[in-house]
Amino acid sequence: MCFNGGAFNGLAGFVMRSMLAATLMLASATGASAQTTTPQVPGTKPKVVQTVPIKPPALQTPSETADGMAQAERLSLQSDLAWVGEYNGAITGDVSSRMVDAIKEYQKNKGGKPTGVLNPQERAALAETARRKQDSVGWKIVTEMTSGARLGIPSKLVPQQATDANGSKWTSPTGTVQVLLSRRKEANPTTAKLAEAEKKEPAGRKVDYTVVKPDFFVLSGLQGLKKFYVRGTFKGDEVRIMTILYDQATENTVEPVVIAMSSAFNAFPSGPLVGPPPRKNVEYGTGIVVSDDGAILADRLVTDSCLAITIGGYGNADRLAEDKEHDLALLHIYGARGLKPLSLAGGPAKASVDVVGIADPRSQRGAAGVSSIKAALASVGGGDAALSPPPAVGFSGGPAIDGDGKFSGVTLLKPAMVAGPANAVPASQAVMVAADTVRDFLKASGVTANGASTDAKAAVVRVICVRK
Repeated sequence: MCFNGGAFNGLAGFVMRSMLAATLMLASATGASAQTTTPQVPGTKPKVVQTVPIKPPALQTPSETADGMAQAERLSLQSDLAWVGEYNGAITGDVSSRMVDAIKEYQKNKGGKPTGVLNPQERAALAETARRKQDSVGWKIVTEMTSGARLGIPSKLVPQQATDANGSKWTSPTGTVQVLLSRRKEANPTTAKLAEAEKKEPAGRKVDYTVVKPDFFVLSGLQGLKKFYVRGTFKGDEVRIMTILYDQATENTVEPVVIAMSSAFNAFPSGPLVGPPPRKNVEYGTGIVVSDDGAILADRLVTDSCLAITIGGYGNADRLAEDKEHDLALLHIYGARGLKPLSLAGGPAKASVDVVGIADPRSQRGAAGVSSIKAALASVGGGDAALSPPPAVGFSGGPAIDGDGKFSGVTLLKPAMVAGPANAVPASQAVMVAADTVRDFLKASGVTANGASTDAKAAVVRVICVRK
């Protein structure tokens, strides 16, 4: 949705190319009429060459001028017009009378002549105004972690976020603006059925605008004292719906953002760089027992948005703390006996480590056996390191042990980046969080790591997260 600086340059370039082409054609036609006729071979007819005249820019309609722009330039133009409150249609890059009318309205409001075609100065001013609008609301594209859906979020308007197994909610501190992404399973959904259900839930909704297409639906209107906007779709039996609620007093600020959010919403992204895949309903990881009273170190992402966390052989666990920067989590089980906490004394390994963990049960026929693999280290800065080859699914959260049998860090599995810009640095598929970072996290969480054992296989447990 960001402005492409080449948009107005492309338009100016198109105008100049059209003028040049028209001039060359006029010169060619004039030159041809001044030449003597080429002698014809007896018995043949002279060739008739037909030309298609090119309209000078002054005679082109605004739509014809827009047609000459690149698709990316039209997308940028529509987006900028939406952000300044002049365009309220879908941001598709398609030329339409609505887009031309929006350009004319913008020109009139700026005291210019409503030609429907922006000159370079007007285009630059529009782009700068749109950029300031985006910055003022903290506009950014995010990936909703439970579903993988992509949304545009005005992060300054709705800075507070909460996530559970059914989706995410972003709100302003006073609740005047709310954004909800909900997901659910439904047998044989259709957009018509979903739209009818949303009209009735919650009770009292007054719908003044409805669009129902085979692949999506849109509703808007009043919900109590708030305005609402709903856009939903489905894939198979998975339904995903974005709802925006905002006080009528915020209408001038929020409505341009609603248009941008609607166009940015991608409920079921596909292809590269669409964010992480939907979270598994049941996910397995490895935990490290770090104290004899039941403190367990684990992967933050494995234990995120869980309805319940279970430690294999011990029962339910509570998640007490997290380190978002390093993706560490602190769990606790109560009343457990016979725990063998691992000694966390140790430092960075030089070349390789043994990664200890419990693989996903599906890869070991339902078993819960502890195993280890050897992995080479490559520094990624800050004391952390990339691991190669990465361990199997289920190992995330397990300890990395150096050649002397001492703790070197915690292993975390990360999604690999399969595509991206040429200058992008691929994310490591497996990383080791350094021992010092782990100890600092536990200390900040008030945990006394009193383990004395160097038997890593005896100190690991299976972590099970149930999301639905």
